[in-house]
Amino acid sequence: MGKVDLNLNRLWITSQPLTLDDLRRVHAGEVTLALAEEVAPGLTRAYRTVQDIVSSGDVVYGINTGFGKLASTRIGNDHLAELQRNLVLSHSVGTGEPLAAPVVRMILATKAVSLARGHSGVRPALVDALLALFNAGVTPRIPCKGSVGASGDLAPLAHMACVLIGEGEAALADGRVVSGAEAMRSIGLEPFVLGPKEGLALLNGTQVSTALALAGLFGAEDVFAAALMSGALSLEAIQGSIKPFDARIHAARGQPGQIAVAGAVRTLLEGSEIVPSHADCGRVQDPYSVRCIPQVMGACLDNLAHASRVLVIEANAASDNPLVFCDTGEVISGGNFHAEPVAFAADIIALAVSEVGAIAERRIALLLDTGLSGLPPFLVRDGGLNSGFMIAQVTAAALASENKSLAHPASVDSLPTSANQEDHVSMATFAARRLGDMVNNTAVVVGIEAMAAAQGIELKRKLKSSPLVEAEFAAIRQQVAFLERDRYLAPDIEAMRQWALKAELPAALLNILPSHSQEPSL
Repeated sequence: MGKVDLNLNRLWITSQPLTLDDLRRVHAGEVTLALAEEVAPGLTRAYRTVQDIVSSGDVVYGINTGFGKLASTRIGNDHLAELQRNLVLSHSVGTGEPLAAPVVRMILATKAVSLARGHSGVRPALVDALLALFNAGVTPRIPCKGSVGASGDLAPLAHMACVLIGEGEAALADGRVVSGAEAMRSIGLEPFVLGPKEGLALLNGTQVSTALALAGLFGAEDVFAAALMSGALSLEAIQGSIKPFDARIHAARGQPGQIAVAGAVRTLLEGSEIVPSHADCGRVQDPYSVRCIPQVMGACLDNLAHASRVLVIEANAASDNPLVFCDTGEVISGGNFHAEPVAFAADIIALAVSEVGAIAERRIALLLDTGLSGLPPFLVRDGGLNSGFMIAQVTAAALASENKSLAHPASVDSLPTSANQEDHVSMATFAARRLGDMVNNTAVVVGIEAMAAAQGIELKRKLKSSPLVEAEFAAIRQQVAFLERDRYLAPDIEAMRQWALKAELPAALLNILPSHSQEPSL
């Protein structure tokens, strides 16, 4: 539901869905948000439908009843405001560290988009308030734990809603943590007294798990692209064969991700002096960690693309309950709050992130093994006196192993809640939250590989690689120096972790990623 005004960096919430690129810009804090005039009438119609139900005396779940197992309990009209306030307060039971500001931005944005679909029955002013918080850089303090990903992300969204009613806490743009009431005053608003269904509409929904999964997806894309560059560096360092990247091999199989990855690597190595220098070396086959980069990384890319399609749909979805349908005046209970699609998408991203790190770690081991790489043992000239990259590979192995445990699917777990009314849940919020740790782990592994591969290239330095690879080699050398003898490596590893997450990489790598592709998101 978006349209970008490039002159103002303003993203308009319209009747059109936000794209994956829009969502990445929201996450990065590159846009402000505004509600298009075309959306307001639908919001108003849904709000009036709810008011008509209250006036008529009809009993409708979520409007004038209790919640969950208490859905059959009728609540009198004089207690409806109290009902909504109690709902928000009673559900504010999260625990753990606050979610990061980029994730909270995504939550505010996607909740506003969901409400703007016109099926939630809230006042337009409530959506305006969410956008005002976003635009002012005010981020509600939302504990990271406490949702099972069904009936919506109830606890974390309750902490978001608390700020709107003047409760809870929020961080201002300058980092100061203030009360919810002060946060509202900072954007020129008084706390809301919630009307019928408004608290429930704010709490129901998959926005927290979706925001966390999108953040994981964007991080996964970053380390994926960096791993293709580090893989190309490793291939040059060991003077590996370019033949396995021949387009005809990949066309014969037909897997789109595989074809895209092979093409990207060929583009990266175009113009290399190293590639033709060993064309007749007699080496028949490289180990799988190099030879099968297209097959492994291509499969990861296909999974990321699938997950991105699921998540961009969910980011634009009306996922609260019940939903208001103004054309008939009906308010219908369903289960759009169940985050199973998000849980599956997060599990798929976890598999891809784990495999990107796993194959990169194997290339580090290959570089350090003189029998396979032809490079000095552990990539240092005076081995024995110096250990070189020996223990850096151990760190990579530890993190790759940790990711394998974290990659266990969360979506297959379920614990019933609410007196067995909510008897199957998705665990999507944890499935998505763990992606942050996994991306950071893989960034360290990929960063170590890039650093080790640059060392390998320099140890054999006679010829130049391609212009694209040489440019990245120079960028790496700006972060870390050649390892002539053992030194304190922890700062180098941290610098390369950040490189893996933020590298300014060639278009050949970025254009194959879902959020950079010119293909439509929906």
